[in-house]
Amino acid sequence: MQSAITGKKSTLFAVFVSSVFLFGCSSAPKDNQVPSTQEATATPIVSQSTDASVENTNAPKDAVNEYSVEASQSSVDLNSDTSVGTDVYDPFEGFNRAMFTFNYDYLDPYFVRPVSLAYVNYTPVPVRSGVSNFLANLDEPFSVVNNAVMGNGSKAFDHFNRFWINSTLGLLGFIDIASAAGIEKHDKKEFGDAIGHYGVGTGPYFMVPGYGPITLREGADVVDGLYPPISFLNFWASLGKWALEGMEKRALVVSQEATLERSPDPYALTRDIYIQRQNYNAEVVSDEVDEEQEAYIDDYLDSFDE
Repeated sequence: MQSAITGKKSTLFAVFVSSVFLFGCSSAPKDNQVPSTQEATATPIVSQSTDASVENTNAPKDAVNEYSVEASQSSVDLNSDTSVGTDVYDPFEGFNRAMFTFNYDYLDPYFVRPVSLAYVNYTPVPVRSGVSNFLANLDEPFSVVNNAVMGNGSKAFDHFNRFWINSTLGLLGFIDIASAAGIEKHDKKEFGDAIGHYGVGTGPYFMVPGYGPITLREGADVVDGLYPPISFLNFWASLGKWALEGMEKRALVVSQEATLERSPDPYALTRDIYIQRQNYNAEVVSDEVDEEQEAYIDDYLDSFDE
């Protein structure tokens, strides 16, 4: 148990996995909810080269479904007319912008992007599908607890059923029997989402070198490492899980790179979308809704369903 917690903290200092995660935290929400426009979430820092494509992006359907929920962090043009309404607490903006430049201009194009595309292009689809299913199944138990805390009883029940069915009939989760049985696959919920649902703010925004965006509230996610089977993972197993998930996620946002590059302020774009994503995961509802911005973001998110 302790090793899992230590592993999660230690990955902040592992450039490979942390940078992969940075560039992979992106996709569109699957649940039929409209993200709050009060704040926004960020794309994994994507590379500046947009001519390459993922040859094997007919990624396993299950893998794409799993990771598509995070691809929404990737890009919405920020300009005077279409900026996402946000109220972000960014007290270290000068440092954060410097780290963003390091991650965006150097780490991603020369390391994260090519490694991720190599994994996606050359790993057989059945293998990738099985691995992604197995890794997603490890997150189901803490999603049960956090959804229950948030009052999402039906979702908690779905996560519970998915876990025991896939862990037994699905050979430890490598085969997604639960989806075939009609049990809906929901976004995972972390403890930071649960406390955010009850009014705990995101706190200061940080851009960690070699890791990417993070907020103070996300530190509470260490609680999720207390639940089995995650608690059984040692440092290296946790590192491998993070790396594999990150490579899948990073490859999914290749098509969105141009949008980020066209933004007049890519840093503000990724920061605002990242915070919005955090509030969306926490199911924070804003009383004031800008219909024009909602329509703009919805059109962007819908592109992932086509």
